[in-house]
Amino acid sequence: MLKMTRKKFEDIAGQAISELPEEFRQKLENIAVTIEDYPSGDILSSLDPRPRKDQLLGIYIGIPYNRRPPYPISGALPERIELYQKNIESICANDDEIREQIKETIIHEVGHYFGLSEETLEDLQDL
Repeated sequence: MLKMTRKKFEDIAGQAISELPEEFRQKLENIAVTIEDYPSGDILSSLDPRPRKDQLLGIYIGIPYNRRPPYPISGALPERIELYQKNIESICANDDEIREQIKETIIHEVGHYFGLSEETLEDLQDL
């Protein structure tokens, strides 16, 4: 299995965010991108159907942009995209594939941030 340092992985994730189209980046508010080795049991049990620990590449955690109230929510934690480094590494053969998979996963999770369903994202990916 290919391994990358956490720092390099984080740098690639930051670069992927910076390469999103400007109109999307401007609307990303109060969102953090975090890197974990694997999803937690709590994350896995919150999903239906429940994936195996090694299946999930990333997840958006928060209130989708299109479902937020028009007023600020006091005390709200930052929205979050978690990327799962070991899972991404396990399906990639080299650094370029990791870079591409991180970018694809971030785009997918940003789609969830904007309220797009899994089905809509799959349809868009097939275009």
